[in-house]
Amino acid sequence: MAIEIKAPTFPESVADGTVATWHKKPGDAVKRDELIVDIETDKVVIEVLAEADGVLAEIVKNEGDTVLSNELLGTLSEGAAAPAPAAAAQAAAPAAAAPGVAGDEQILSPAARKLAEENGIDPNSIAGTGKGGRVTKEDVVAAVEAKKNAPAAAPVAKAAAPAAAPVFAAGDRVEKRVPMTRLRAKVAERLVDAQSSMAMLTTFNEVDMTEVMALRSKYKDLFEKSHNGVRLGFMSFFVKATTEALKRFPAVNASIDGSDIVYHGYSDIGVAVSSDRGLVVPVLRNAELMSLAEIEGGIATFGKKAKDGKLSIDDMTGGTFTITNGGTFGSMMSTPIVNPPQAAILGMHNILQRPMAINGQVVIRPMMYLALSYDHRLIDGKEAVTFLVTIKNLLEDPARLLLDI
Repeated sequence: MAIEIKAPTFPESVADGTVATWHKKPGDAVKRDELIVDIETDKVVIEVLAEADGVLAEIVKNEGDTVLSNELLGTLSEGAAAPAPAAAAQAAAPAAAAPGVAGDEQILSPAARKLAEENGIDPNSIAGTGKGGRVTKEDVVAAVEAKKNAPAAAPVAKAAAPAAAPVFAAGDRVEKRVPMTRLRAKVAERLVDAQSSMAMLTTFNEVDMTEVMALRSKYKDLFEKSHNGVRLGFMSFFVKATTEALKRFPAVNASIDGSDIVYHGYSDIGVAVSSDRGLVVPVLRNAELMSLAEIEGGIATFGKKAKDGKLSIDDMTGGTFTITNGGTFGSMMSTPIVNPPQAAILGMHNILQRPMAINGQVVIRPMMYLALSYDHRLIDGKEAVTFLVTIKNLLEDPARLLLDI
């Protein structure tokens, strides 16, 4: 019975996909729920699994082809068995073997077989000189000597392998051209669209991280024990402060849809995560209702899934506001680009010990620059600046988060 292998049903936000990798070729045996093919979209890589045991009969869409939702990729013959490799090898052996080449035990003496095994010699590669083509001990000894006298054969094969992946050495004028992934292409498209379709502006401020760092240092061990190994980081404080600020400034949490402004009564916070495939932005849904532990746990889960390439389309869909942390890579200052259709994005940066004038005294404080890029069509400058100052005040005095002031 033939089973159709189809592309998954893509959500409305994903128009199509590209066949990335076929993990099987026609004639290969397939187990139920075994990975057959990867479909790459502009958000994630989707794995297509086998629906039943059988053999891959046909590939309709080759690697690099564009596919739509539920489009036919290939067919699977349910219950069929792949040809046994041993049988194929036996069928090919009579034609390939030269007269006198011994492979069967009946024409290989026990002493010769033992000597061949000890020296890693394939008996099928030895031409027998004994009666009836039998491989004698002397034949094996000759093969061992021939192997010892030909040491240059192995290095030649090893030297040829790197040609498939050239190494760029100093002074080499070598170029390597690779196709852009759909994710990278889509990110590039969205970034250009955002800059050309928005009245984008960025405002900056700085936050004294003294209180947050002291709180984290004091309770991080107890926090980890109390929440099943979830570690207390800085990101949860920023997410919590952001959701509180979004309540006070709903326009920052809104989006433009045609000639309408859509105000969201919830805070779905996208957290930018770097992966091998590029920048991805999984979403913490209803972050305004989450505790610090739930936020940290969610971010840790997203990080692991991004590293393993297991983020789903649902993980990436939506979002009303985004936070990106370039400080993890040492960034001191940046102007993040808004992720449409959102209206704003918060950029975090690295923490540096800097001299600050406080109450007429110069003191050393751990300082972080913050950047808020926003769509000026929707958010006024005063509103954007006040929003960022609110986040600054909440972080410099974390008790405000508990007291709601």
